[in-house]
Amino acid sequence: MQTSYTIKRGKDARAQFGIASSTFYEWITRGLMPPGIALGWRSVGWPAHELDAIAGARIAGKTEDEIRALVRDLIAARAKAGE
Repeated sequence: MQTSYTIKRGKDARAQFGIASSTFYEWITRGLMPPGIALGWRSVGWPAHELDAIAGARIAGKTEDEIRALVRDLIAARAKAGE
């Protein structure tokens, strides 16, 4: 079964959370946001479903540790998405 994915570029990904670039990349460093995926030599993007899951966790009041666990799960699922 083939799944359709939407990829958001950095500006749109940051806009979803209403945060500055520095905060967005700090979240990645702190494990609160997955790193982007390479779209080309100098471009990256973030799967929209991952951003939606993180936004949902924040809305639900999850702790930073719970969000880090979610991010780990999302990153692990990337490897399985291509199978």
